Amino acid sequence: MTAARTRRTARQQQLLDRLVDLCEAEGFAGFTLDDLTVRLGCSKTTLYSLAGSKLELAVEIVRASFRRATDLIEARLDGVEGAGPLIDTYLRAVADHLQSLSPAFLADIAAFPATDAVYRRNTEAAADRIRQLVSEGVASGELRQVHAGFVAEMVAATMFDIQRGRLFERLELSDAEAYAELADFVVQALTD
Repeated sequence: MTAARTRRTARQQQLLDRLVDLCEAEGFAGFTLDDLTVRLGCSKTTLYSLAGSKLELAVEIVRASFRRATDLIEARLDGVEGAGPLIDTYLRAVADHLQSLSPAFLADIAAFPATDAVYRRNTEAAADRIRQLVSEGVASGELRQVHAGFVAEMVAATMFDIQRGRLFERLELSDAEAYAELADFVVQALTD
């Protein structure tokens, strides 16, 4: 992530949103900048106003995708009460989001170290959110007494295995299916 971000105009933000929609549906690696200008009806100069290179543009698209996902996932928690239901809702919202992404987009993210690093940082943030939810549940007595940091690290390790495709290789579970299984496991382990 760059230290200093420029503020985008409404038109630039709209273009970035369209790029996110396109890339979430079709991936980004196969597109040239010329392809994107045709698909989006803009100039290369306009694309370069978002990022200085195709790789930097891909990073911006992945960041914007995860920002959007975070907002949607957190919105799903509104009105949910209880530690178990919050954890379950959170992990299922992550699963639902991943299910909405094309396999091409997920493969492209994993194929480039810079975009994979964005995915990794967002997975770490998700693990931190789980740590917070578990800590709050333990403190309120809703969840059994566990070391919230350990649970979060276990969840994070599983999330990273999901991210790297290791669970799919071993179990043939999609990322979304793996997150749903993780939700079931964690909530049952903490509430039974």
